[in-house]
Amino acid sequence: MNSFQSPNFQQTLKILIASGIAGLLALSACAPSATPAPKPTEAAKPAAPGAPVQSAPAYPAATAAPAAPAARPNTSSAAPAPMSTAAPYIGSQPQPGPRPIAGEVANPAGRAPIEPTSIANAPRPTPFDTTFKDYGVNPFVDPRKDRLSTFALDTDTASYSVMRNYVQRGALPPYQAVRAEEFINYFKQDYAPPTNRGFAIYADGAVSPMHNDGTILVRYGVQGYEVPESQRKTAALTLVIDISGSMNMDKRLGLAKRSLQLLVDKLRPDDKVAIAVFGSTARTVLGPTSAGEKEAILAAIYGLKSEGATNTEAGLKLGYELATRMYIPGGINRVMVLSDGEGNVGITDPIKIINMVKGSAPADIALSTFGFGVSNYNDVMMEQLANKGNGAYAYIDTLDEARRLFVDHSTSTLELIAKDARVQIEFNPEVVSAYRLIGYENRAIADQDFRNDSVTAAGMNAGHNATAIYALQLRPNARGKISTVFLRWQDPNTRQTREISGDFNTHDLANSFEQTSPRYQMNVVVAQFAEILRHSPYTNVSLSQLSNYADMIARALPNDKDVQEFTSLVNQASRIR
Repeated sequence: MNSFQSPNFQQTLKILIASGIAGLLALSACAPSATPAPKPTEAAKPAAPGAPVQSAPAYPAATAAPAAPAARPNTSSAAPAPMSTAAPYIGSQPQPGPRPIAGEVANPAGRAPIEPTSIANAPRPTPFDTTFKDYGVNPFVDPRKDRLSTFALDTDTASYSVMRNYVQRGALPPYQAVRAEEFINYFKQDYAPPTNRGFAIYADGAVSPMHNDGTILVRYGVQGYEVPESQRKTAALTLVIDISGSMNMDKRLGLAKRSLQLLVDKLRPDDKVAIAVFGSTARTVLGPTSAGEKEAILAAIYGLKSEGATNTEAGLKLGYELATRMYIPGGINRVMVLSDGEGNVGITDPIKIINMVKGSAPADIALSTFGFGVSNYNDVMMEQLANKGNGAYAYIDTLDEARRLFVDHSTSTLELIAKDARVQIEFNPEVVSAYRLIGYENRAIADQDFRNDSVTAAGMNAGHNATAIYALQLRPNARGKISTVFLRWQDPNTRQTREISGDFNTHDLANSFEQTSPRYQMNVVVAQFAEILRHSPYTNVSLSQLSNYADMIARALPNDKDVQEFTSLVNQASRIR
């Protein structure tokens, strides 16, 4: 992977971070090869910085996490799509590198889209009154007409969990529910964290084995600095819980209660918690309370009962009022909404709601949303609230997913390290003939607004990373710079805006897909899975073929339970048809 480490990133480009991970098995011979870890593209300058507790025995204990599903033996006779051999522009060093892109642009003249796969005709039952939004599919862009791709970073993972819930119930998700970037960002990456309190940019790529036209798939990644749990800032958390009638199910309000117990059990005595609920109206259930009073907090949570309609506006307004009351200067200040998103009383437009409630609150109060339920579920409401609130959106379909968010990655879920983070990639038209961003369709920012800090972008939490996959067509025999990547964000501690950048070149591409890291390969397979489910016209692989790739990834990363589960989901999806 290509690394831009300031201030001498040109020298750092030569440095490979050894991963020690065996490469993905060769497509035909299944022969492993040693592969380097992604090479960082740039790190930023330093930014300003940030007890175990007993669980309450009186309340239901969190059940043990289920064992990771075993990788299904590869019994399919369908072979993976053949790899392209036409790549005269690829250099000799196998170096991976991710790269983000966005924008509504036209298809370059003379490039016809690939026909959609037959999966587009598969039945897609959509639950009654479930709200998803079709943001379209990014087309290829000619850099001679538009060389800039600008978008807000996205660390949401909800779309992937929604898909999992559908597939495990025996159905494919509605194509509108699929956001490729949230599939990709669900998984662990191989980016080394920056050595300072800034960010590192990563990039790597190779010829796609799933296309036959020489398409290069480049991965761009942004990695934030990590904060040890013992060094996490003191937190003031306002829980805004939907108790409307539609939440009256064990997989909704019941699961929300058990999920919050996991969160409360991870908090420290110096943290604070307040609870607001909303049905037809909103009310305070628990005023600002020390997290050391776990019995009182859990009693308030487990005492909740469903009632009334869904006044999301009133719930958010009260939540921000409570968050302002217990605001901790320099600490973690976060509103956390748990809901099925089905607002039907008061203002129901998420943009209007968030603009209204944020007006009088401190600017560094972040908003995160956690979705529950399938039918009568409003994905658009939950995603847009988090997008505009400098937070993240996750969907909790199981207690294991809650454990992943609130226990395994609790600091990453809570502590904000960047506000309004956005990326701009400038493609070199002398080398690149066409580019296409996979996903991020609703995260686009106008190119001219990249340095307009009044434009809301995205929040990044401690240890978070964001990844984007680009499909590129390179000019025959072209060599040199492929792109320059710019990352811009506001430091929530100093309120200063910072920016870093770095280049990615043709000699940073790997000679073949097999010579890239297993994590890069995983990203490619996940992106193609999302493309198929999304009915993208730019995918040229079937679900049965993708199952073979997924099985090989599972063998290359045997200790990653998320990868093993992904393989099982791809195989299930290929059988659902």
